[in-house]
Amino acid sequence: MSDTHPHAPPNSEIEPCGDLCIRTLAMPADTNANGDIFGGWLLSQMDVGGGVFASKIAKSRTVTVAIDAMNFRKPVYVGDLVSVHANLVRLGRTSVTVHLEAWVLRRKEAIQSMLVTDGNFTYVSIDDQGRPQEIARDGAAITT
Repeated sequence: MSDTHPHAPPNSEIEPCGDLCIRTLAMPADTNANGDIFGGWLLSQMDVGGGVFASKIAKSRTVTVAIDAMNFRKPVYVGDLVSVHANLVRLGRTSVTVHLEAWVLRRKEAIQSMLVTDGNFTYVSIDDQGRPQEIARDGAAITT
């Protein structure tokens, strides 16, 4: 669980890798001026999924402190079923870095899921006052 590699292993792009954190449907209200799903909407879905995963690892509240290496590979369309998968990249003293992948199942295609976006998100464990707190190696947060 304490993988310290700076980057997640490359994905084969054949099937999702990691824990399923969130699954949602892309709706017309989520489109940009061109009629495609807005990248900010997709990024927010990934952040929600990553936050769920990071909180499970830290056993505490977490907040997003950084988003790195975002790759918007393919567009997302209205009606696509979006799934966000998470892998632990690094477990620090107070932070958790997670590699997130967004995969879609196209409504009108019989193809398997396809990778549309991925990136590394870093979350910090916080206490009830919003201050960073150490993450115990057994997963229980330590209040300092």
